[in-house]
This record gives sequence, C-alpha cells and structure tokens, in this order.
Amino acid sequence: MQEVDNRFGEFGGQFVPEALMPELIRLNNVFQEAKTDPAFQAEFHRLLNEYAGRPSLLYFAENMTKDIGGAQIYLKREDLNHTGAHKINNVIGQALLARRLGKTRLIAETGAGQHGVATATIAAYFGMKCAVYMGKEDTERQKLNVFRMQLLGAEVIPVTDGQGLLKDAVNAALADWAVNAQDTFYLIGSAVGPAPYPAMVHDFQSVISTESREQMLAATGKLPDAIVACCGGGSNAIGSFAAYLNDPTVKLYGAEAAGEGLNTMHHAATLSKGSTGIFHGMKSKFLQDQDGQIAKVYSISAGLDYPGIGPEHAALQASGRATYVGITDEEAVSAFEYIAKQEGIIAAIESSHAIAYTRKLAKQMRPDQTIICTVSGRGDKDVASIAKYRGVDIDD
Repeated sequence: MQEVDNRFGEFGGQFVPEALMPELIRLNNVFQEAKTDPAFQAEFHRLLNEYAGRPSLLYFAENMTKDIGGAQIYLKREDLNHTGAHKINNVIGQALLARRLGKTRLIAETGAGQHGVATATIAAYFGMKCAVYMGKEDTERQKLNVFRMQLLGAEVIPVTDGQGLLKDAVNAALADWAVNAQDTFYLIGSAVGPAPYPAMVHDFQSVISTESREQMLAATGKLPDAIVACCGGGSNAIGSFAAYLNDPTVKLYGAEAAGEGLNTMHHAATLSKGSTGIFHGMKSKFLQDQDGQIAKVYSISAGLDYPGIGPEHAALQASGRATYVGITDEEAVSAFEYIAKQEGIIAAIESSHAIAYTRKLAKQMRPDQTIICTVSGRGDKDVASIAKYRGVDIDD
C-alpha cells in the first residue's frame, strides 16, 4: 500500500505544531532523495549487513511444527540482530538521514527499551549525543535496558506524566524536539507519528519481509500462506508485511496486546477496540474514552502498551488486507515459556504475542501450508518480569 498525499487511505497526515512543519518538510525532502540515491542505499545496506548482522535467519521451527500439528512454522529471527531486536534496522536508516540533515543529537522514545538501546547504539557509532525518553513505569520494568542505554552513553529521562508509559514518553520527546529542532533529530521507533515517519519506518523495516520472501522461496519454492507479527505501534509488523502487500494469497495477521482480556478495561488492543482519532501527529485508530480523550492502557509488555497504531495498519485493517487479533497476558506468557522449551529460544514478551497466535493459527491450517512468525526481539529483558508474573522474585 503506497503512501498518497502523506496518507494511507483516510489515515496518516501531519498534525503537529506549526514550528515543526519546516522540519518535517526538510525531512521528507531528504527521505525522498535518499530512496533513489545509490550512495545512501549502499551505506544503509552495508551497515545492515556489516553492523546489524543481516540477513537474519529464517528458521524452520521443526519442534513446534511437530508438536502443534497443521502448518509448517518458520521463524524470522530478528532477535539475532545486533542489539537484539528489529529496531536496529530503522535506527540505522533514520540516523543516516539525521546525518544528512546536519543534526548532532538524537532523541527517542522507548517502551520495552529495545528502540532506546538501538538508538543509543547508533548514536555511539556515529558520535552523536543521545537522549531517550522512557515512562517511569517502564524504567522499573526494564532496568536492564536502562543500564544498557546508559552504558552506551545515552541520557535516559524517566517520564512521570500520565501513566508513565510509552505514550507519555512520546509526548516528552515531541516537546523536546519542538524546542531543540535546530540540532536535534527525533528518531521515532515505530510506524507512527506525522508523515513522513510511517513511510520511513515502512521502508527501513521492509528489509524483514524482503529477506523472508527470498528465503521462503529458496526453502520451499513458494510464498508463505500466512505472516504473523506482534503489533504495538506496528514497526516490526509493517516490516514483516511490506513485501507481501500485493500478494493476496499471503494472509497477514497482527497480534496485539489484549492484556487481561478484550472485555476488560485493561488492554492495549487498539485495532480490536479502538476508534478513529488524531494523536501524536497522525490520524489513526486509538483507544479513547467517550469524550475522545486517550484512554489508559495496560499490557504485561512494555513495548505493546501504546494506545494507538500506525496509520498504515489502520488502513490495512479497513481494507481487509490484514487481520488483527488480541492476545492476553496469559497467552503471551505461556507462549514465552513454550518456545523456550520447544525451540530453545527466549523470545521477547512482545514477540510472544505473535508466537501465541501462531500456535492457534497453525492448528487451523494444513500440513502443506506455511506460516512465518516474526520473532521481533530476544527476551533477556523480560525474564525478571515473567518470573514475577509466575510468582518468582529473581531481583536482588
């Protein structure tokens, strides 16, 4: 689905203070130039290969496939990238744009901390200053990633406004950018925000599906029947879907955080329960109260507890091209434990939402069909919180 007039169907756009419009115009101009600049593309792919460690593996999950029955399950192993998640793909691309714009400071928001770690990593590599905004609640849940960011030289700024979660970190980062735009580049981590950010993230993360398409054709001689990816703001999901958008035989599924259940008030399932609105510079789907105010959200996953979704995902749902399903905390934790025991992979709790839906979907499919499930990140950061969920305290 191509962006037209800064929108994906009725979704997208630019809803920001007037002071930021010149920055977005300059960014869009540089982004459009970079898309067709051989030097930019060569540097981007060199860093993906030599620094991030791409291509990532497409791994046949033989044990899961035998245990579950039904479809053949393949895992796209973004957890094996440098920094341990898909986030590095996007930060390399955006940091190269920041350098073209002459910026010397990167700022970012982060929930689970993986985007913050990736941003701090590329800032260290390029010799840039870095500040990462993180909800106070998330800094407690993700202490390991906070220290990793600090070790890499970034300033981690806890945000106490609101719920102290991801949306509040985005608010703080936008405020910083509005004041310091002269030397600062806001490196958005998900497929959200004002144009051209959703299109940029789509392009930089599309390497996931570009690779998986080639890898699946090489392994099986045909395209996969289904793609499954977890969906918070939607960056790994749009990257996992991108190369298949024009292949109608490939079904696309996004697994979002149902928390304690879709029939409760404690979830972050935007596409399952949300409505159209404007927030964080874009028109998309959001969880809102009756007065149109952004609702409180909840998930065991710090990376999925965002009350909105990228506008391209809203358009994909509206057109029927992709299907979005809610996965509860309990289902995700069970999948976290399951893949560890079945495949020896400790996956991020975000990714475990996709794994949980893959377990359900595979049973409904034939043995001659295939699923690619994106393991968007590794789960070292989540071990303590999963242990706590199961009643075991492993913190000192």
